[in-house]
Amino acid sequence: MLLQRTLTALLLAPLAIGVILLPPTWLFALVVVVVFLAALWEWTRLSGLRNRQVRAGMLGAALLVFAFLWWQMAALRWPLLVAGVAWWVLACVWLKHFAFAASPTTENRNLKLAAGVFVVFPAFVGLLTLHGSEPYGHWWTFLALAIVWAADIGAYFSGRFLGKRKLAPNISPGKTWAGVVGAFVAGALIAVLGGWLLGVKGAGLFGLAVLAVVTVAASVVGDLVESLMKRHAQVKDSGRMFPGHGGLLDRMDSVFAAVPVFALGKLLLGL
Repeated sequence: MLLQRTLTALLLAPLAIGVILLPPTWLFALVVVVVFLAALWEWTRLSGLRNRQVRAGMLGAALLVFAFLWWQMAALRWPLLVAGVAWWVLACVWLKHFAFAASPTTENRNLKLAAGVFVVFPAFVGLLTLHGSEPYGHWWTFLALAIVWAADIGAYFSGRFLGKRKLAPNISPGKTWAGVVGAFVAGALIAVLGGWLLGVKGAGLFGLAVLAVVTVAASVVGDLVESLMKRHAQVKDSGRMFPGHGGLLDRMDSVFAAVPVFALGKLLLGL
């Protein structure tokens, strides 16, 4: 499984990097919309919605929301980013009370569908805020995602060799506190290196390192929330799109949580 996951990652990484660095922001936005709609499709399934026609209708409505957000980006940037960060803070309470909304009722399904709004749309605004920033917006976007990727790698190896104490055994038994520490270290190192290459110095570089740790913490929460959704739905993966990696949501869960935090932090730091 590790070999399959590694090969899939090596094939996808150049494509992802190219999509981030090469196109103008308007084309990048179109690609992001397609990816996010596919992730939303999986989210509706995990939420317990089985009717494919209704799910398709919800994706159509989401497409209209993406278009509206693109049109009103300047006015909605701050409130959407703040709402996104607030949701992931609230999600920590849900993780603590992990049995909440577990039963397959209509009310619980609707709650999870509503949660998807705060998962996807703030991340869309965050990515476009980063990508469209001047100067080096493409590279800031790459740095945000590189922090998440590095954290994932750091968590895997530190958890594998040092992990003993479980982080959330009732939600994701494989995650450990040692893995979280490894994720923090890897994410902060990448942030400092990337910030230095982008011309950030002094206190700004320290602030970026702190932001990276907070961003990684959010990415861990995002990963756990998706794991919780899968446990409630009694499925192993959100889909079967990527061999060894599961569905698209399995690959994007950390990103959805990390991007609003990083984008809002970058604005507050004035970077």
